[in-house]
Amino acid sequence: MKKVVARQLKVKESEIKNELDFVKNLGADSFASIELVAAFEEEFDIEMDEGAALQVKTVGKAIEFITKTVEQKK
Repeated sequence: MKKVVARQLKVKESEIKNELDFVKNLGADSFASIELVAAFEEEFDIEMDEGAALQVKTVGKAIEFITKTVEQKK
C-alpha cells in the first residue's frame, strides 16, 4: 500500500504515515488522486467505487477501504 503511494506521489515510503492526508500532507491533487485509485486497483487486482474511494482522505482510511474491498472480493 505505502509503496504504491510512494511511487504515485513521489514521496519516500518512510515518510508515509497512516494519519497523513493525501491532499494536505502528501500533495495529491485531484488528478493524482484518480491515478492513485487506479494504481491501487491494479496493485491489488480489485475494482473500487471511484466516488467512494476519492472520499477517503488519509492513508490509514485508504488501508481500511482497500482491505474491506479485497475481503469482499473473496
